[in-house]
Amino acid sequence: MENQRPPLPPFTMETAKQKIQMAEDAWNSRDPERVCMAYTVDTEWRNRAEFINGREAVKEFLKRKWNAELDYKLKKELWTFGDNRIAVRFEYEYHNEQGQWFRAYGNENWEFDENGYMARRYASINDLPIAESDRRL
Repeated sequence: MENQRPPLPPFTMETAKQKIQMAEDAWNSRDPERVCMAYTVDTEWRNRAEFINGREAVKEFLKRKWNAELDYKLKKELWTFGDNRIAVRFEYEYHNEQGQWFRAYGNENWEFDENGYMARRYASINDLPIAESDRRL
């Protein structure tokens, strides 16, 4: 059995916001090893049209993501929560190898196991090309 990863469900407003801030901080590190440890070994993801199963597959996905989405910066905020689930809205900015900047908007639905690891993550994301001068993050 893995160690616990507080805060644990059931979530309160305070602990849901804490869990979101922890996720934001980890993703902004752009460290696939660090980020993937927040998920169960058998985690299930939908990220846009890609279906990802398992912590190791998450790690490989994140490596690909941050090799393509350069200078990535993310901001998440609470949408709602209940028991062992949290919903967030987010935006992030990045540029591609050609220097084109994008702002991505989306929503994520998260479900946690009893030890505080994310077992399911379902993300819907849209990208908007922006000028570098329009960056907010």
